[in-house]
Amino acid sequence: MYYPGNWIHSFPQNFQWSNATLVCKGMAPYGAVALGEIDWIVQALHKRSNEPQAWHEEWCRVADKVAAKGDEAAKAGNQATAGNYYLRAGQYYYTGERMVPPGELKTGIYRKSLHYSQEGLKRRYPNLEIVDVPYENSSLAAYFLKSPVAKGPAPTVVLFNGLDNCKEMNVLFAGVELAFRGFHTLAIDGPGQGESLRLRGHHARFDYEAAGTPAYEFVARRKDVDPKRVAIMAYSAGGYYAPRAAAFEPRYCACVAWGPHYDYHAVWEKRWVAMKKDENSVATSHFQLPWVLGTPDMDTAMEKLKKFTLAGVAQKITCPMLILWGSEDKLTPRSVADELYANTGSKDKTLKIFDEEEGAAEHCQVDNRQMGTDYIADWLEARFR
Repeated sequence: MYYPGNWIHSFPQNFQWSNATLVCKGMAPYGAVALGEIDWIVQALHKRSNEPQAWHEEWCRVADKVAAKGDEAAKAGNQATAGNYYLRAGQYYYTGERMVPPGELKTGIYRKSLHYSQEGLKRRYPNLEIVDVPYENSSLAAYFLKSPVAKGPAPTVVLFNGLDNCKEMNVLFAGVELAFRGFHTLAIDGPGQGESLRLRGHHARFDYEAAGTPAYEFVARRKDVDPKRVAIMAYSAGGYYAPRAAAFEPRYCACVAWGPHYDYHAVWEKRWVAMKKDENSVATSHFQLPWVLGTPDMDTAMEKLKKFTLAGVAQKITCPMLILWGSEDKLTPRSVADELYANTGSKDKTLKIFDEEEGAAEHCQVDNRQMGTDYIADWLEARFR
């Protein structure tokens, strides 16, 4: 049966499901998902569109199937093939976990995602190290992806996530390209992100330099890193985190806001109004923001979010700054990109707008992630040569 929509909007009546599916599809260029397998899930979900639990059940059903094929390949000694299956299983489990409220079920699915993602990464990327970045009295989970072509101490990018994504994604869609060009990458789950939130209990905070400074110091201590050529980058909600960290950690030599933010509370005020009318009209589940922030409900989450602003902060950024936005971005308006650009104190600053004619116009270029990655890598290369 054919269902209306297109590959970007798999569920025209449910933006939450469409957006999450698109994020997963965006991993296709990196061999981390298969569009045919995702289509199995999409078609099954259309038949169960009125069943909220169908989301995780269908994603996990296919993830189980793919993981089993990976186990068969590993048992047969075909480790490279097993790695490919495991990478895909990890992404599907993570996508299924996204709509599950915090609790044992969510944690169990996430542990499967982490396990299979790491089994895939180990087999496919022997230049990857699983590392822990010291953070207060604990640590943040991260991957250090070494560039196979770097000679001597190399430039390095510290890469944080946003509200929904994780290091298992960004180490592929950004780290692999950067490695090809001679950059090392520290793909890190910061406070409120990925493994650091789910298994270590670190919630998001407005003063993200608390994570940005330890991340810088971690890579700067390595002999294979040039401490004078370390950039910080983050995407989506990270468009607040990276600029905030760069403003208060001057040792970063460049900053990339891959999807801009300025007053994050103001953005969420609009989202909350829409969420109250129809939860499916926004990209995020009702529990996501309070869970990430470590608050009991949306009221307290919104109050905490008032400190998440770059007003009076962006002016402190002095390193080169790149801001990216797409004309079809349905999560963040153009005005936010303009406001961040206007207030950033850097003399060297760039605002890149992707439109429909050029492509990569969706939020954080998820419809053509490679175009966003290439633009960022070219911009960094021009400043690190």
